[in-house]
Amino acid sequence: QVQLVESGGGSVQAGGSLRLSCAASGGTFRSYIMAWFRQAPGKEREFVAAVAWSGVKKYAESAKGRFPISRENAKNTVNLQMDNLNPEDTAVYYCAAGQDWQTYTYWGQGTQVTVSS
Repeated sequence: QVQLVESGGGSVQAGGSLRLSCAASGGTFRSYIMAWFRQAPGKEREFVAAVAWSGVKKYAESAKGRFPISRENAKNTVNLQMDNLNPEDTAVYYCAAGQDWQTYTYWGQGTQVTVSS
């Protein structure tokens, strides 16, 4: 069983930055693809970015160039640097761990990101 704990959410004005972190425990970190998803009010949860142990990364179009994802394998941590935020980025952001790019088995509790105009 893998436990995921997110941190780093908060409120920021448009154009600002936040850095989300996710600490993983209870499993073999290298076995998992680590990802970030988000869910805005009244909308379905959507993929943001993911990174494999090898360093291969995938991004949603909305995240490309603004939200670089990284993982610190020695610390069992995955980070999401969010730059140039806009109000449409307001959502609860979730960390997830999966064994392939489509299937994520473990989820964190989520962290709120609010961007004001």
